[in-house]
Amino acid sequence: MLRLLVLHGPNLNLLGTREPSVYGQMSLLDINKSIARRADELEIAVQTRQSNTEGELVTWIQDARGHFDGIIINPAAYTHTSIAIRDAITAVALPTVEVHLSNIHQREEFRHHSFIAAVAMGQITGFGPTGYLLALEALTAHLNAGGTPSRPRANVKKNRTASRR
Repeated sequence: MLRLLVLHGPNLNLLGTREPSVYGQMSLLDINKSIARRADELEIAVQTRQSNTEGELVTWIQDARGHFDGIIINPAAYTHTSIAIRDAITAVALPTVEVHLSNIHQREEFRHHSFIAAVAMGQITGFGPTGYLLALEALTAHLNAGGTPSRPRANVKKNRTASRR
């Protein structure tokens, strides 16, 4: 059975009450429940975690090697600032999909750049919570087809859900 790790970055624990006009009204608990339901349908195992701490996210990414087949990550604000998360994703060499609830390319200019995009298989942005489900399907299909990490070169621009916080 495929095992995927879903990581939620800073402030996503406030979903449902944080800027609902941008991020929607669905709570992180509700998003995690929908991820678990879809994972059941896909017959894969999923573990979800959330942290407001960059170092904790890096540790979880590093610990994923040998325990998970792929990673789905919404690095939130760390998307635009964290070389450490980028380097951890590169180091573990697991297929990774970057997800954002809002379309970061339609927002403030400082949100347009992602340090993660160049080391991820792909980026899903702007579809709200559905983006996580699209990432589950895409990553599962990739892995079931015998997919490998297939990342661009670094210089080129039964399920249980555990939640932290």
